[in-house]
Amino acid sequence: MSTLGDGWRLSVGTLTAIPVRPPRRVDRAVAQWAMLLAPIATLPFALLPLLAHALVARAGMPPSLAAALVVAALAVGSRGLHLDGLADTADGFAASYDRERALTVMRVGNVGPTGVAAVVLVLLVQTAALSALVTSWGGAVVAAVAVVGSRHTLAWLCARWFRAARSQGLGATVAGSVATGWLIAGAALLLAVTWWIGALAGGLGVAAAAALLAGVAAALVVARRAQLRIGGITGDILGAGVEVGLAAALTVAACF
Repeated sequence: MSTLGDGWRLSVGTLTAIPVRPPRRVDRAVAQWAMLLAPIATLPFALLPLLAHALVARAGMPPSLAAALVVAALAVGSRGLHLDGLADTADGFAASYDRERALTVMRVGNVGPTGVAAVVLVLLVQTAALSALVTSWGGAVVAAVAVVGSRHTLAWLCARWFRAARSQGLGATVAGSVATGWLIAGAALLLAVTWWIGALAGGLGVAAAAALLAGVAAALVVARRAQLRIGGITGDILGAGVEVGLAAALTVAACF
């Protein structure tokens, strides 16, 4: 099996609930492809906002309910992995300014009040923004782009300028695995496709591109904060980046 094939299986198996055979090996080359392929591996999630729009337009479902169902389906589709990372990250950052204490709290994974608040607030923002977007076909398309684009943040957080906060775990496997050249090429391609899809959906190319960029920017803020607080990224930071990035992307899209 090729490195690309192993990367594909690692990406699908880690980021979705779709059952796949495990990769033959997991090394930095495989991790790089897994992170770069994340938007494609999670492409089925892009159907959810479109289905929500159909429920609103055809079945008369309230937009807020349709949006809540999308958010719930995203959580189920990823096995709650990213939400768990968001909760652990919030608890770790709130626990102490001591690096080891924060990492211990994140590793234990017992959700505290800060983690609960972070998850609730982020999900509220996602649901509110989605409820505004799924009322129109163009908005639903941009929301679909935002969902897939939020998974592209993983490649940015695994770029060479971010190191692992600890020597074990998912973060240690993927941290710094994505070469800058591949990252830029992938980002440019995704940005072009995003703009094109948005343009076809009623002249919303700028909205789609802005949503993608906002998601990446928000995730980078999370990673930068992690680098200052705990010395690098962990698997929890990656999950937090995805969820915060999605909230930022949907918020920007809803403002157009």
